[in-house]
Amino acid sequence: MPSLIDIRRRIKSVKNTQQITKAMKMVSAAKLRRAQDRALASRPYAKMMNHVLSNIAKAAASDPETAEIPLLRLRDEKRILLIVVSSDRGLAGAFNSNLLRNAQRFIDERSGAEIQVETVGRKSRDYFKKRNFAVTGEHVGIMEKPTYEEAAGIARKSMDLYAKSEVDAVYIVVNEFKSVMAPNLVMRKILPVEVPEGGDQIDYIYEQPANELLNILLPRYVEMSVYRAMIESVSAEHAARMAAMDTATSNAGEVIQTLTLNMNRVRQASITREIIEIVSGAAAQ
Repeated sequence: MPSLIDIRRRIKSVKNTQQITKAMKMVSAAKLRRAQDRALASRPYAKMMNHVLSNIAKAAASDPETAEIPLLRLRDEKRILLIVVSSDRGLAGAFNSNLLRNAQRFIDERSGAEIQVETVGRKSRDYFKKRNFAVTGEHVGIMEKPTYEEAAGIARKSMDLYAKSEVDAVYIVVNEFKSVMAPNLVMRKILPVEVPEGGDQIDYIYEQPANELLNILLPRYVEMSVYRAMIESVSAEHAARMAAMDTATSNAGEVIQTLTLNMNRVRQASITREIIEIVSGAAAQ
């Protein structure tokens, strides 16, 4: 049985850990609010872009040149680029492990295809480098506060590879913010562009041919898709870390209660033993 001093030292250590996890929870809660505001602010823009793109695509559908737009060409998926958006830091529960497990499952299901990986975040970089995957690029240190320029750079690289027929499809796997308790793990194809459907057809009067406008709008649509994935991932990361630290704080409290109970038992046993020794000594005299 551990001594009274050992138990007290362990209680102090667990209390210090509990203070750290409680502070990390509060920091993540503050960061979540800002990240959530950014994610929510981007959704109306993305929704309107989907609406406009859908209308232009319908207007351009009758033009035979539309099928020749590079970002719309369908090919057999023999070479695939997978963009994996993880976090740079851990201590976020199953946030990264679920994401990487889903990415690994995607790769295993397409064992006949040549898979290349573009890693965003330190966790995905480390995972795929350790397993000797073909990593086309790594983006570390940008997930704390991702910018549109950084997302656009990743999107342009993907579009360039697709336009040159070096890859036949581009997918992105990401944790989107759904709620504080659970992120929404998403695997989405971004190239070739799948034109969104929905919305009422509006008879626009185009100054340029619709297919030219579509050719200009599609790259912006892909850039916005990558940017939204990154800012949604930041929100989901802070939510996951906040939940994980809350659970860790609660578990630390339970450990402290158990250790305190054991300490009281050891102390009571020590007191009882000393009383018995005193009584025995008095009786012997």
